[in-house]
Amino acid sequence: MSEPMMAAGFASALLDYAVSRGADRRVLLDAAGLDVAALADQDNRIPVAAYQALIAAAMAATGDTALLLRHTLTSRLETISVVGQIVHHSASLPHSIDQLNRYLRLMADNDALAGRDRFALVQERGEVWIVDHLPVAGPDYIGIEASFARFISEFRRSFPDQTFELEMQVTYAPPPHVDDYPELFRVPVTFNATRNALRIDPVWLSDKTAFEPGNAYVFGVFTRHADTLLQELATRDSLRARIEAHILPDLHEGTLSMDKVARDLGMSRQTLYRRLREEGVTFAELHDDLRQRMARDYLTARKVSVNETAYLLGFSEASSFVRAFKRWTGQSPSAFRESAA
Repeated sequence: MSEPMMAAGFASALLDYAVSRGADRRVLLDAAGLDVAALADQDNRIPVAAYQALIAAAMAATGDTALLLRHTLTSRLETISVVGQIVHHSASLPHSIDQLNRYLRLMADNDALAGRDRFALVQERGEVWIVDHLPVAGPDYIGIEASFARFISEFRRSFPDQTFELEMQVTYAPPPHVDDYPELFRVPVTFNATRNALRIDPVWLSDKTAFEPGNAYVFGVFTRHADTLLQELATRDSLRARIEAHILPDLHEGTLSMDKVARDLGMSRQTLYRRLREEGVTFAELHDDLRQRMARDYLTARKVSVNETAYLLGFSEASSFVRAFKRWTGQSPSAFRESAA
């Protein structure tokens, strides 16, 4: 199973917030195993484990176990993720929850949901609940905390004169910062409940509180961008993408052993060959195409010479690289590098 990943925007926003509360940026980055480049684009993907390490380090540095909760209640989702822009241009609460479920993976992978929608609108005995189906284990309660805090903060900000939240039920025990709950959530909270759910005013399902008419063009722009990102994630899930990520650090070594790659991925050579064939590519074609794409990237960036590029791609001689590059592009590496200037 591949490592769960998530959008870098959440880590970047939390990092800035923790620093504003007195934490040291470099200490937090080191604790999370992240660097500035990884957080430069909110759509970049970082390991979920790195974000969790950042949360723990930030809480330790500030001495505030409610740090993520406070950050969620004071931040704006639309500045962190394209999903926030989509939600804010949705037509109604049910529509916005549909969009959340559709694009949830752009915020974070979560295999624990097993294909189930994370959020559901449930009507019971005249009450309306937003149920969060994310399983909770141990310190994972902060995910539920942040989930409900996000709903509450977005509606408080967008509809300051209309009541949204009424009550919370959570499956976890009272957290260390339970005394801060009345001030932060401002609703009764039942701990050790049988589900994680937020009760809201039923008026949000009526026409009386319809969202402002959204800009259909803007909504379309954001959803098209989000759909492209989802497609990219699906591509990364392929065996080809796993192999490329695996062999990229060793690309400079030149000839790569298909047997070794298969062993590293926990399968036989025959299985690797068959699965790649199902994806319409051979190992040699994959290797050659990865070299081509990396060559274009290196030369476009103009940070390395043609000879250095040849070495980084595992060519024993620059002349071999030149021939390969002409085969790929019809140009010499030098001509391509100059045209990219």
